Amino acid sequence: LKMRDSNGARMLILITEQFLDDPRLALWRQQGAGMTDKCRQLWDELGALWVCVILSPHCKTEEKVAWLQLLRKWDSLDVCPLEEGNYLHETAGHAEVTELNSSQNQAFPRRTVFARAIQASELKWCDPHLQKIMNGSFYGGPALKSDGERLLFDLQGRPVWFGDNFPTACARVDALRSHGYPKESLRLAVAAVNTIRMRKRQQLEAYKQQKKDLLQKGTTTITSPEGWVGHPLDPIGCLCRTFLEACRTDEDNLALYADSVAELKKPVYQHLTVASSPNNGESYYTLALEMALTGLGQQRCMPEGMYAQDKAVRSEEQLIGMLSDMELDDRLILVLRRETAFLLEAGPFSALGEVVHRESVPMHTFARYLFTALLPHDPELAYKVALRAMRLPVLESLTHSADILRQNSTDMGIHNRFPRWFILGHLETRQCELASAMLTAAKGDTKWLRTVLSSIQQNIHSPALLFKLAQDACKTATPPNCAPDVTLLNVSLELGLQVMRMTLNTMSWRRREMIRWLVSCATEIGVRALMNIMQNWYALFTPTEATTIVAVTATTHTTLLRLNLDFAQREELCSCARTLALQCAMKDPQNCALPALTLCETNHAAFEAAYQIVLDSACSGMGHSHLFTIARYMEHRGLPLRAYKVASLALSQLNIAYNQDSHPAVNDVLWACSLSHSLGKNELSSIVPLVIKSVQCAPVLSDILRRWTLAAPGMAGLPGRRNSGKMVTPDKNPLCQLLDASIGAYVSTTHSRLTHISPRHYGDFIEFLSKARETFLMAPDGHIQFVQFLDNLKQTYKGKKKLMLLVRERFG
Repeated sequence: LKMRDSNGARMLILITEQFLDDPRLALWRQQGAGMTDKCRQLWDELGALWVCVILSPHCKTEEKVAWLQLLRKWDSLDVCPLEEGNYLHETAGHAEVTELNSSQNQAFPRRTVFARAIQASELKWCDPHLQKIMNGSFYGGPALKSDGERLLFDLQGRPVWFGDNFPTACARVDALRSHGYPKESLRLAVAAVNTIRMRKRQQLEAYKQQKKDLLQKGTTTITSPEGWVGHPLDPIGCLCRTFLEACRTDEDNLALYADSVAELKKPVYQHLTVASSPNNGESYYTLALEMALTGLGQQRCMPEGMYAQDKAVRSEEQLIGMLSDMELDDRLILVLRRETAFLLEAGPFSALGEVVHRESVPMHTFARYLFTALLPHDPELAYKVALRAMRLPVLESLTHSADILRQNSTDMGIHNRFPRWFILGHLETRQCELASAMLTAAKGDTKWLRTVLSSIQQNIHSPALLFKLAQDACKTATPPNCAPDVTLLNVSLELGLQVMRMTLNTMSWRRREMIRWLVSCATEIGVRALMNIMQNWYALFTPTEATTIVAVTATTHTTLLRLNLDFAQREELCSCARTLALQCAMKDPQNCALPALTLCETNHAAFEAAYQIVLDSACSGMGHSHLFTIARYMEHRGLPLRAYKVASLALSQLNIAYNQDSHPAVNDVLWACSLSHSLGKNELSSIVPLVIKSVQCAPVLSDILRRWTLAAPGMAGLPGRRNSGKMVTPDKNPLCQLLDASIGAYVSTTHSRLTHISPRHYGDFIEFLSKARETFLMAPDGHIQFVQFLDNLKQTYKGKKKLMLLVRERFG
């Protein structure tokens, strides 16, 4: 095209027809799915190329008519890709999205990738003012007489072009540059810049008149119907490339064909004075920077659809990458500061204005570039623009703050909360990166650190990202082999505390990791910070977390060494941990009583208080399993009488039915009985009624009875207890009660089993009777009782002939 060769258009026709023959297009349309990103980008480039071809300033009328016929033919095909990305709906299978897009299609006509090229076919190059702009005939100035002509120039007498909207004017510039008209494209590009400047001034004046009302309302409108970044015609990119090409050295312009992208050198630019304004020091280099900043800072609505949003992000990153390649000299720094200050004061035109629309695209990525570029030259302006850009209005306006706080780290509910903002997770990550850059830069500056912290707490709503920020800040504040930055450490701790408050009522698998990190961060600051989080635990942690993680970690030997405390400080810290443990035990005794006892071991008064909490809670609903665990702990601590007391309380809450011989508490019951046996006859006598009341399972009762009739091996008993550990006979108190209860349980269980017994269970029943006989025989007249029991069975269940035959064979 640049060589003005007509074969360029013919080649583009062949490429387009080849693209349209792709069989995947029909499949994608049938499934309502989106094409691959690479394919989508190629179609976008194809549509932009056709706009460039159709706008050729030297093509013949018959050529243009032929191209237009082809474009309309392709545009009418069902498989022709749409400009917004996918075929009618973004996600197949979502009825609500399909219904939404159907209503949108009624309001907005179908637009394919060739629609803009078809529209561009109506544009002409014969306008006299446009021709004079391209020819360099600068006829403006104060000498003009008619008001109509004055509208064609700005206040300095430079030509402007209002004949097209801004993206279309930039498409003309791109067409001129691509078809080998570099001087004409530069002149029209400068006119486009002058036009934007005039519009910005007009909008700023209008905003100043409405500023008070807009700030009171706290909302505004978006003045531009289309966003320039991510636009199909890429207007900002077209202007910047046009200006930068003019500023590149000859050697750079010759390097058009490199073997790979990696071999391309970083471009080198030089200031080339703008021909129309030689006196004010403007260069095409400064114009490229100005237009990039203007486009990136434009307030624009978040586009519809996942692809359009991804494309906007890619376009923004490409423009910022181009800005990063520009070496900022004094002239560029001046432009950077001027345009940044304008964006902060520009009102509705700017996305960095005081008030923005709730659907406005956030400025986090752009602001991070501005912050980094401005910081060495104007720190005040750098922080001002970065802090202004921290906001994310869509989160603050759509969701109540309490709902936002419930969002956790993995942030899986994004699409459910905001179905239109497909890239919300990406935007929140960029917001976090901007905040991290400010925190790192503000290290050692208390004023800015506090300001940045306030902005973070107000604007970042993701606990996972806040936690990442806190970790990064802590790492920055504690460099190896250097003294820590206490102010930044305190900022890190405050962020961690906010994460704790936000996730207190949510289930998060990262909570334990977050809590351990928070204790570690507080330890870095000092003992007062550690004690502060323990004293305010109820707003930060659950009782279980506070006792099992916070208090335990704060009193470990490693932590105490790290803090380097004297005896009084160490005792104060441990006392604070014990107080926390007792408070948690009172609030949640079931889960916190045992950890509280463990933490209070070294302090008699605190241990007694924790033990009393256990006794009080046993009467108000603490489960038998927790009580048995505490009882075993007491025995392990060498407190058997207290263990016996707690075990008795556990037994009073237990109920093991006749058929629950595999109940999970059976081992605990056997242990409690062994403990009472080792303590002596008084304890044994006291626990027997509890066992009889709690256990109705005959095998378990007989097992207990059998263990009690033997000396308890390994049970040393208590000093001074003559009966502890000695064998007890079952025909005397207190075991005679248990023997009677065991026999009675076997009798009742036998009748219960026989009520619904099936032949396949006959063998198990005979084994059950064998165990029953062993228990019967422990009584003095047990043999007679067992015979009478069998006779009763044979008479009562004589209809079960086969079973009774098996009973006779085994027992006579």
